[in-house]
Amino acid sequence: TQFLKSDLMRHFDSQVNDFMDCLIEESASLEPVPVPAVFSPPLSDKERSKLRFCHSTFILQANASYVELFEVNHIRTIYHMFIALLILFILSTLVVDFIDEGRLVLDFDLLVYAFGQLPLVVCTWTCMFLSVLVVPYTLFHLWTQTQSGSHSHPRLYSLLFGSVFLLYQVLGLGFLPTYVVVTNSLPPASCFIVILEQVRLMMKAHSFVRENGPRILIWAKDKTSPEVPQLSQYLYFLFAPTLIYRDKYPRNPVIRWGYVATKLLQVLGCLFYAYYVFVRLCIPQFHSVSLQLFDLKAMVLCVFNSILPGVLVLLLGFFAFLHCWLNAFAEMLRFADRMFYKDWWNSTSFANYYRTWNVVVHDWLYYYVYRDFLWMSQKRFRPAAMLFVFTVSAVVHEYILAICFGFFYPVLFCLFMCFGMMFNFILHDQRKGPIWNIIMWTALFLGQGVIICLYSHEWYAQRYCPLNEPSFLELLKPRSWNCQRGSVVDTDRL
Repeated sequence: TQFLKSDLMRHFDSQVNDFMDCLIEESASLEPVPVPAVFSPPLSDKERSKLRFCHSTFILQANASYVELFEVNHIRTIYHMFIALLILFILSTLVVDFIDEGRLVLDFDLLVYAFGQLPLVVCTWTCMFLSVLVVPYTLFHLWTQTQSGSHSHPRLYSLLFGSVFLLYQVLGLGFLPTYVVVTNSLPPASCFIVILEQVRLMMKAHSFVRENGPRILIWAKDKTSPEVPQLSQYLYFLFAPTLIYRDKYPRNPVIRWGYVATKLLQVLGCLFYAYYVFVRLCIPQFHSVSLQLFDLKAMVLCVFNSILPGVLVLLLGFFAFLHCWLNAFAEMLRFADRMFYKDWWNSTSFANYYRTWNVVVHDWLYYYVYRDFLWMSQKRFRPAAMLFVFTVSAVVHEYILAICFGFFYPVLFCLFMCFGMMFNFILHDQRKGPIWNIIMWTALFLGQGVIICLYSHEWYAQRYCPLNEPSFLELLKPRSWNCQRGSVVDTDRL
């Protein structure tokens, strides 16, 4: 223990020294980016202590401490355990198929089905990206010219261009991709690609306008020439692994292509890992459960049997996207701030878990939903601001699942708005000690079991009990509540 302590202290001291050297070099080479007062309303000292200013200004963090965790033998052993579990999943699948079929069966029909219609997905994404690249930037550039002083009624122009931008966000970027997904009945994984990119690009466009609009108004008020961001800066932001726009970001000097290849291979490995989790742990269970009415006993057993695959899917999603995918893109773009998540696994409160699980999305919600709500209400309704943040997050999450799964079953929305809000106040930041971390993990495990169980059961019920001419109320009512398998469907693909 003493040897490990001294080794960790030396490692930490070395990292701090390297970090300070890089920070000094970066501050000497980069010009400070002004943040207008109209965008940043004054905060109290207590709020400032809670705000992570280092990320709002994007500091150099090429070797974040969470990446360095994998250099510790104990943490790397846990990573090896997950790899060993994947090997066992593969072996069990091959052995069972060999016993049943008398030969080795390498069947990936589930993956082929889930990622079907990829040409349409690529075409849809290309159209979305080009529209986000051209429309918001062009509208912003034209609006900037109307604020220079040579045009009369600048507020009328602001209202006009703002309305056009909102119309584009709702119809051009909001409705059209959803229409393509629904009318073409895209399979789940392909649908997730389109809808998640739709939400990401909408958040990017909002951040670009929200960050630069107040600056143009300040320059116009001071009778100075406005500095419109260049198209190359906006293009870099659209690919950068952040949702907060800045004219400049700290950059690494070189690209480690071996690191990029490793992260992308890990993403591919997580994809096959999730495939075997569903094949070995989910499909056999729900294929048999869906043959009977979903009563209370069946639901309780289903929830507890779904905890293991639910937790595995949660950890795989976190590792594949927040760690591997974002770090791979950050490395390719030489994006130096790698604070995509914090040590959420050590959280003793759900409030801290929400802040540290996904820092990229949390920062966007904090700056553009929570702080703007307080700014417009003059800091009078802080609980209402928090409730509004939870509502926005819950609605967007439920929208993504409803479109991608093809049915409305607001399980995640209820978990967010009911249990999420309740745990946010009960398990608050004053809760310390290991027992609260255990409670947090227990609630997280149960929540994942509920999500996997109910959504999977509804997925099969939608196929076992189709409605010929459903009414609007029947579409809102979960099919799994009164469905018994009455006809044979394509169960092999399911």
